[in-house]
Amino acid sequence: MMQQYMKELEQEPFDAEEFVERLAWRTIAETKTDDDENFNPSLLHDSFVQAIKDLTLLQERQKKKCERLEAAVREDEAQFFQEIHNLLEQNKKAIDTFQELDGKINHVATKVLHLGDQLDSVNGPRARVVDAQNLMTHLNEFLTTGPLTSGIFTDPTKVDKAAEIVQKLYLISQDLPSPKFEGLKRKIERKYDETERALIEEFSAAQRRDDFKRMKEIANVLSQFKGYPQCIDAYIEKSQAGCLLSKDVFAHLVPLCQLNYEVIKKVFNNPEQVMAKFVLNIYHLKIQEYIASKLSSKLDSYNYLKTLYELYFRTNQLSQELSVFNMGSDKNYLNKLTSNIFNKYIDNYIALELKCLKERSSANLQRYYESKNHQKKQIQSGGFQDLRRDLQAVIGTRANINIAQIENYGGETFLSEELAITILQDTKNAFQRCQLLSKSEDKASNATQILDRLLNSLMIEHVDYALELGLQAIPVVEGSKTPPTLYFFIVVHQSNNITHLLEKQFTDLAVPLIINTPKYNDCIQKKKFVLEDIEKKVNTGLDRTLNAIASWVKLYLQSEQKKTDFKPETDDFDTVASPACKAVSQYITNVIKEIQTNLDGNNVSALLQELGVRLHRVIYDHLLQFQFNTAGAMVAICDLNEYRSCTKRLGPLVAELFETLHALCNLLLVKPENLQQVCSEDSLVNLDRSVLHNFIQLRSDFKTQKQNFLKV
Repeated sequence: MMQQYMKELEQEPFDAEEFVERLAWRTIAETKTDDDENFNPSLLHDSFVQAIKDLTLLQERQKKKCERLEAAVREDEAQFFQEIHNLLEQNKKAIDTFQELDGKINHVATKVLHLGDQLDSVNGPRARVVDAQNLMTHLNEFLTTGPLTSGIFTDPTKVDKAAEIVQKLYLISQDLPSPKFEGLKRKIERKYDETERALIEEFSAAQRRDDFKRMKEIANVLSQFKGYPQCIDAYIEKSQAGCLLSKDVFAHLVPLCQLNYEVIKKVFNNPEQVMAKFVLNIYHLKIQEYIASKLSSKLDSYNYLKTLYELYFRTNQLSQELSVFNMGSDKNYLNKLTSNIFNKYIDNYIALELKCLKERSSANLQRYYESKNHQKKQIQSGGFQDLRRDLQAVIGTRANINIAQIENYGGETFLSEELAITILQDTKNAFQRCQLLSKSEDKASNATQILDRLLNSLMIEHVDYALELGLQAIPVVEGSKTPPTLYFFIVVHQSNNITHLLEKQFTDLAVPLIINTPKYNDCIQKKKFVLEDIEKKVNTGLDRTLNAIASWVKLYLQSEQKKTDFKPETDDFDTVASPACKAVSQYITNVIKEIQTNLDGNNVSALLQELGVRLHRVIYDHLLQFQFNTAGAMVAICDLNEYRSCTKRLGPLVAELFETLHALCNLLLVKPENLQQVCSEDSLVNLDRSVLHNFIQLRSDFKTQKQNFLKV
């Protein structure tokens, strides 16, 4: 049981109540038999008493065990404390020993430094004396006549040592008086130049072998010579040989610079200056030569500007890629090189750009009109021309002759979205070139001039001209035989599309160049002026077109609508819409389709409503010209239903107008005694009484029932 108690007591977490419960259930289970259903509390009590004794004994055992363990721990603690104390004493002694040793080392080092200074003070003058003696020996050799015989000057493998001596002798010779030592100075100078050339040749040979170690040695020696820049030039010339032979020169230059930058860092002591000169040579000799060859060939203005833009863009891109190399402290070094190359080409850039735009737009317009067999002509417009046109229409209508001489060019609108896209593409290229090639202070001004050219060539010379032709082509209705053929809706559609393209280019390309400058408001006003003039002509054309439609409907109804349609002499007829009404309805339906096809947005709603209002006026006036009997009134209502059907797409106002007109036609049909009630209905109650009386007077029985009608 002791082992069982230990297992239960060591469980985590330990619950005393649960422990007692398990003990109780275990006791009951062990003492209970299958046929014994009575609970025996004495057995449970004995079990608890025995468990308490066992737990008490177990507690005493554990207590003794803990005391033994605590005693052992105290012994170990005392032992470890003593060991730590001993280690601290040893560490203290080691620190004292280290400090003593450090002091002795410092003392010895001081003596060594003092001894070194003494040796240097003795050895320095001695070495200088030895060097001076060697120089005097070699100087004496230069004083003798004849060639130099010393091995150091004649052995090509000792050129480095010879260079060091010759360089020192050259400096000494500069301080010697000229008349007495003129021959010596010339001889030293000749040997100086000879040694310099030999070193440069050796450097070039090492470069061909890719012997960077030898190149560095020679460069270090030559750095004391006047010809050191020649060494750098020789390296650059050899490295850049043939770099213009590649098809894509700019793509070849970046790897070339990357390769040579690593070599320059290995070979030269001043890699920043050498790399700057390396790049300078690329720009002022290689790139400048390449650009001159590209732009000096016989190019027209368009290809010249296209090539210039591409070269300038590629050069700027090259500058950005080369900016990762260390070429000194001047951050604008590459930009200055680029400007020096291109300044002479971009000084007159905008003049050439405008000339190119004018030439290309004129040529494109000319080709377009030639493709249409059209000779562009001067068009006179204004109040006098409009008055003349109206007078011709009135005279022609009264005299039944055609004197207006309207030319519709076979339906040709003389507007081309393809031509507009071509002009806009040229202008897009111009704006992009303006962004890149213009100086910052001239950018807004140049963009404004390009926009002026665009507005003139596209909107004035093309769209405005087409609108003028479209205005002249709108027919003046002089008869009712054939309905007018209308092309102006197509003109409006195409001009709107071109205007949208212009607006998009203005927003995308022009605005970024002029925003936040005084030119911005100028450009907005110029564009607004041109577009408002075009909008004015569009509105004029639409008004004339609606007039032509309404005039034809009026003339057609006057000529084709018979009096017997509304006052048949017999009752043997079908109560359907009259033929004249059906023809007009079919024509108006076609016109509505044409408007919805070619116009969009609010323009459609406004124009359709205006068409409906004018059509209502014509039909209203037309009905006032007839008298109606009961059968004729039925025909009139059928006509109104037909008109309402074809005009239901013209807006709520038009629908209301025709609804009211339909209600007025009901006055022609109802019995006289019901007129008062009909006139009080919602659709007629707000109308002027004179309008109601005018319609009532159209009844064929008006004279006989006049007294009843006057009560209305």
